[in-house]
Amino acid sequence: MKQRTLFSLIAVSAGLFAQSPAIAQLKPATSVSAPVSKPKLVNSIVVVVNDEVITRQELNEQISALEKRLKAQGTQPPNRAELEKQLVERMILDRAQIQLAKENGMRVDDLTLDRTLVKMAEQNKMSLQDMRNQIEREGTPYAKFREEIRDEIMMQRIRDREVESKLFISESEVDNYLAQETAGKAAKQELNLAHILVRLPENATAEQIAAKRARAEEVVTKLQAGEDFGRLAITYSDSAEALKGGDIGWREQDKIPQLFLDAVAKLQPGQASAIIRSANGFHILKLNGKRTNDGKAGSDLVQQSRVRHILIKPTQIVPDAEVRQKLADLKKKIEAGQISFEDAAKANSVDSSAAKGGELGWIFPGDALVPEFEQAMNKLKVNEISDPVQTQFGYHLIQVLERKSDEQSKDRKRAAARQALRERKFDEALQEWLRELRDKTYVEYRTEEK
Repeated sequence: MKQRTLFSLIAVSAGLFAQSPAIAQLKPATSVSAPVSKPKLVNSIVVVVNDEVITRQELNEQISALEKRLKAQGTQPPNRAELEKQLVERMILDRAQIQLAKENGMRVDDLTLDRTLVKMAEQNKMSLQDMRNQIEREGTPYAKFREEIRDEIMMQRIRDREVESKLFISESEVDNYLAQETAGKAAKQELNLAHILVRLPENATAEQIAAKRARAEEVVTKLQAGEDFGRLAITYSDSAEALKGGDIGWREQDKIPQLFLDAVAKLQPGQASAIIRSANGFHILKLNGKRTNDGKAGSDLVQQSRVRHILIKPTQIVPDAEVRQKLADLKKKIEAGQISFEDAAKANSVDSSAAKGGELGWIFPGDALVPEFEQAMNKLKVNEISDPVQTQFGYHLIQVLERKSDEQSKDRKRAAARQALRERKFDEALQEWLRELRDKTYVEYRTEEK
């Protein structure tokens, strides 16, 4: 009886078992019982995904955040039932990807996460603290935002690994690509596209195909009646960009699937395509815009840069701020003639190039180890020294010593063609992989108590 009484008292203090029989036994016989009210359901399980759950609270938070974002973008959200259905499916796919990444030993450490957040802030032209303040003003705790970005990085890694392994580029495809490139020396176009995908299940039956086509035709009918493409994408699309209103953004035309290029070839900006059938399902595209890129398409000449750098890595003892300040001080001393770049690199750089005064030699486009380094390098004038540049390896001071234009070698041309073809095929392969992953995932929908 002592144990039962103790448990009952703990339960009362936690507010968990207000109608516990044990508590009733402790009440004096003369006491008047309070009216019994039905317990209010605060949270519940909406979906089981393999061995994890998605709760009603998680789903409601996602719906509220999405509704705010859509309204800020000027897009009228679909009704809540449609929005909930789309979000549940997205959360299932996200959860399945994260689970697979963890099963494969993938982890995103705090240092990688912090660097990603700094980069995000820089891309939005604000400090990390300013970005944090804005996120919290919008109602999202910063700690929660950090974990969402950690999950995004992990999903990107598992997608890249799994999808890249499925891509195959034949030598004949490279030959055809180069032949087409040689034939069309005119400047290439970039297209801004939006996309709706009505996905077909694997090994779909005739009835399933008919039902999915009818769904796609329903979208076309609503578009013709003047309904908003973005709103319809959120409601109907099964693509990765559905919750962004189907927006794919600007793409170079040689990195867009040929099926899509053919579908929008005769469209004017603002127009939507007819239904397109692929192995993954039925597609509808909208051409938002087109432009000519600034580069001289078809040119065999490429710019090379002779570069040197100083690399310093943050540690637990020397944090990021101190590293940036040290490099900024070194830049001032080099520019003032107090020390040469070569000597500064030999004394401070932790890169293997330090012994050569930081020399990396001649770099072709795409040769730099990371995009951040190459982007900063390309902005520099000859002999100009960059401000500290952050990459996954640490912080760099970069100096361009010379530039020249040279003809690409045959091997380099083929490598560039192969990369363009991989990017062209990636989206379709990604959709196929997501469909396979979804089909293999155990999903159990729960009916909530009322």
